[in-house]
Amino acid sequence: MSKLRVGLLFGGRSGEHEVSISSARAIAQAILSDQNAQKYELLPFYLQKDGRWLPGEIAQQVLTSGTPLQLNESNTQSHNQTSLPIPTSPDLLSSSSTPVTDVDVWFPILHGPNGEDGTIQGLLQLMQVPYVGSGVLGSAMGMDKIAMKMAFAQAGLPQVKYMAINRAQVWSNPCIFPKLCDQIEATLGYPCFVKPANLGSSVGIAKVRSRSELETALDNAASYDRRLIVEAGVVARELECAVLGNDNPKASVVGEITFASDFYDYETKYTAGKANLSIPAPVPESVSAAIQEMSLQAFAAVDAAGLARVDFFYVEATGEVLINEINTLPGFTATSMYPQMWEKSGVPFAELVDQLIQLALERHG
Repeated sequence: MSKLRVGLLFGGRSGEHEVSISSARAIAQAILSDQNAQKYELLPFYLQKDGRWLPGEIAQQVLTSGTPLQLNESNTQSHNQTSLPIPTSPDLLSSSSTPVTDVDVWFPILHGPNGEDGTIQGLLQLMQVPYVGSGVLGSAMGMDKIAMKMAFAQAGLPQVKYMAINRAQVWSNPCIFPKLCDQIEATLGYPCFVKPANLGSSVGIAKVRSRSELETALDNAASYDRRLIVEAGVVARELECAVLGNDNPKASVVGEITFASDFYDYETKYTAGKANLSIPAPVPESVSAAIQEMSLQAFAAVDAAGLARVDFFYVEATGEVLINEINTLPGFTATSMYPQMWEKSGVPFAELVDQLIQLALERHG
């Protein structure tokens, strides 16, 4: 029986380029493991920070080294580059590179904008080749925090108070801005969190405790995105749950993240030793069960598929569980929360990767 050719798509143009490489390295090792090597052939495709695609040997070099390719390094390999992976591109059809037409199933592990927001999913959909993870709608809703929260509200999932804002309210009219800040203070109070609606890894997020901090944070967030969201602060523990499946998904054991910083920012997420993971989370069984059920409801609410990680606030003082957000393409390194929660649920890393590929074939078959 011939092997299934898996196109591993990694890198990308977002600020999570390096995280994507780390995730791809772990997935590549799983595909090449003893368990999966007889079933799958790995075809790596590296997306440079300038958007060009590098298949074959150069992509493998990035996987092996674990470091991004500098743009000037790739200039000598221009015959292996293309700006779009369309079948009419001579670069990706040439014998000197790996053509996209060789791919049986795609495994996109591009984090952040242009990777998990529905854009790459739309491109793969046009190719009419199966791919791992959510489709265009699920990915877009999982990225846009405003659309996501509207879907959660429609599903009846409890969440923190929030306000949706657009850039024009912050920048366009100096008469409107003070009134906007007044409304935020009256509705949400302090502390509150100001966030761009469409960025991952806590980029552009600020915790604010005063009017001056609020004004600065709104201006900063507006420089990242035209859609913003402001959320009320809450004193709570941060819990997470992993979801795996398509129409009949499963929820993993619940995990907890603890950290010393003010909130779970970029540095805390990606600096070793800054955050501690506890799996399973030391919470009452009823809380775990509620989080698992709410995770499945959130998964359905945004029309997710394949995989997702769902984040929650657990207010110990009241016993309340509030949904925070869903991530439809979570980090996938060996130490990332998503695979670790499945490891503790009895699904080892290599088997998890295998299941995700099979779920892609099932969904698009």
